Amino acid sequence: MTSKPAAAPDPPGPGSAVTGNGPAVSRREFDALFEAVRTWGRWDPADRGAWNRVTADRVRRATAGVRSGTVVPLALPWNTRPGPDNRRPALHHMTDLGDVERPEPTAHKDFIAADYHGKGVTHLDALCHIAYRGQLYDGRTAADVVGTAGARFGAVSALGPLVTRSVLLDLPAVLGVRWLEPGRAVHARDVTDAERTLGVTIGEGDAVLLRSGHVRRRGEMGAWDPDTASAGFHVDAVPLLAERGIALLGGDGDSDVRPSPVEGVHSPVHALALAAMGVPLLDNLDLEALSAATAEAGRYEFLLVVAPLNVPGGTGSPVNPVAVL
Repeated sequence: MTSKPAAAPDPPGPGSAVTGNGPAVSRREFDALFEAVRTWGRWDPADRGAWNRVTADRVRRATAGVRSGTVVPLALPWNTRPGPDNRRPALHHMTDLGDVERPEPTAHKDFIAADYHGKGVTHLDALCHIAYRGQLYDGRTAADVVGTAGARFGAVSALGPLVTRSVLLDLPAVLGVRWLEPGRAVHARDVTDAERTLGVTIGEGDAVLLRSGHVRRRGEMGAWDPDTASAGFHVDAVPLLAERGIALLGGDGDSDVRPSPVEGVHSPVHALALAAMGVPLLDNLDLEALSAATAEAGRYEFLLVVAPLNVPGGTGSPVNPVAVL
């Protein structure tokens, strides 16, 4: 269990980026890393990727780890307000105010929609979401399996729900700060330091959630454009996560440090996780309540439940993941 985070110095403004996203990685180095961590040909069905690691036995062990029964939802509120981090706001409007169906009972109905692959909606990325050098996970040519009707490989409908053990890497708690500044990279040594400080070890089939304090920073300082600067993993952390055999990666950002440290690759962790390793991603989580709950419990492992919408051909899904302590 960590000590209570110390107060941080006055931070820069909402849009200020902090250097620290390096070291820089060349395209040749990145391509070598891609080859080193890829798991193509390992699983059947291939389009479930690393979720094949979560066997019935792992689910039983994960559920057996529940202690208090505290349930913590991890999704952001449905965000219909435009902003620098929500350029395509979600939609919500009423379609029935009790004046359509007669006589009794009256009904109230609404409509929701979202272009969710952005920074404003908590969502799951399926394996078909990202291609690198024209290829999806398992070497499938993206142009052959993704079209106007959706994806015929790696769709969210192939994943189904996930129930597994999860670990929270609460970096602000470890470092005694309110949040990581935008542009701050999380390296392999940060992961191992967090494991040691928080008393957890990432294992095979686990979901790994990174808290940078993004939601707290936004709440206190206002929105900024996370595509310009956000805290997240440097690619040098990925081999460690691959070695541990994780099933899912997520965070309160989109897992990638931005600006990208890799020449010519804007989302290198996305490429490595989805296209090389077959590891789906959870983006834009709200981990503030989970940070408080894990600190109070003195344990940073818990049961995680992720149930994406069953969208045939879909590249992902809005989700409200649930942690159970």
